[in-house]
Amino acid sequence: MSSRIPGFYKLLPQGRLDALETHLGVDTAGFLSDGLPLETADLMVENVVSTFPLPLSVAINLLLNGQDIAVPMVVEEPSVVAAVSNMARLTRRAGGVFAEADDGVMTGQLQVIPKRDAEACAALIRAELPSLLAAATGVHPKLDERGGGLRGIDVRLVTYDEPGSPVERYVVLHVHLDCVDAMGANMVNTLVERLAPLVEAITGERVGLRILTNLADRRLARARVSLRPEHLDPEGGTGAEVAEGIAAAWRFAWADPYRAATHNKGVMNGVDPVAIATGNDWRAIEAGAHAYAARDGQYRPLTRWVVDAEGTLQGTIELPLQVGTVGGPIRVHPRVKANLALLGNPRARQLAGVIAAVGLIQNLGALRALATEGIQQGHMRMHARSVAAMVGATGAEALVVAAKLHSLGDFSEETARRVLAGLRAP
Repeated sequence: MSSRIPGFYKLLPQGRLDALETHLGVDTAGFLSDGLPLETADLMVENVVSTFPLPLSVAINLLLNGQDIAVPMVVEEPSVVAAVSNMARLTRRAGGVFAEADDGVMTGQLQVIPKRDAEACAALIRAELPSLLAAATGVHPKLDERGGGLRGIDVRLVTYDEPGSPVERYVVLHVHLDCVDAMGANMVNTLVERLAPLVEAITGERVGLRILTNLADRRLARARVSLRPEHLDPEGGTGAEVAEGIAAAWRFAWADPYRAATHNKGVMNGVDPVAIATGNDWRAIEAGAHAYAARDGQYRPLTRWVVDAEGTLQGTIELPLQVGTVGGPIRVHPRVKANLALLGNPRARQLAGVIAAVGLIQNLGALRALATEGIQQGHMRMHARSVAAMVGATGAEALVVAAKLHSLGDFSEETARRVLAGLRAP
């Protein structure tokens, strides 16, 4: 069993499915169904009139924590899946990527808006924390049976002091719940709703918002990789130069939020497609990741790339990943079920590790391209196939047209039409 499948990108879709069965023993029947039935879609969200498929691809070659992984990715942008597969192949030479994730602890916020002294209000709540903890413990008994449940309650003081506006002070309870394999939004929201009347009775004050936070900083995932210069497979330079170029690009992102935004977009190019493929809320993940990137007051890169004293490039990532493998669309969407099966039906923490690893190596691919050939050459090479499709090329024609566009260095639709016409001429 190996996710190292040479020539995978050269195969037609059915050939790729056959290769997954041969190399990984995956049952690919779930990928050949009609996708999401309209009747099922109508049960999932409101006002459904159709479904909107996106390309579902598989990134190969990944060695994660010593195990071969093939990763489903739903994404429309060219070069993303290719970059992940190529960087996964590259990192195999160094022993692969290593990842871990925290327990599934999500946090709910309960806002108290005191009319009187905020510190006194907070003191009343702190004095009654034992009774609040007891009340919260019994809200989700089945979750306790699965090893999750309440992990504590914190009391915070928050101040609104925007210049030109009256100052407001809030008392905020953070209620921490280990949701195990669920993303947990509904469970957390139920919990804080249940506590609201008790808090009002304790304080005599009005409770405002009662909802989870998507800054899931108790549910972090991390991944790391170590690459010697010879692992970097340089094009037009030495491995040491490439390593330093990657580290220099990271330092630029650390110093400048304008660069960090694009740096982290590349990270999320890897994170979001896996989240979508596995039925997870990629919008919540995006919100939490970007908030976490700004936790010290300036927006920073989610990854870190440094060259150590021995010349080894050390790459790490840490970000909140509020993902689940049970509940929601995971139960009803046939493609989501097939994608999770491709991953070996992971637990939530395992899935978070996969996503963190993909985000890290997608970022490696972008920085390596910037440090060598530039980002546009590889991207346009993949974009050429989309241009070919836009002018009507199909199947093998599209590959021939794309190759010609790349050789000409001209990716315009006009040139693509001319190449296609020449190809079809008798």
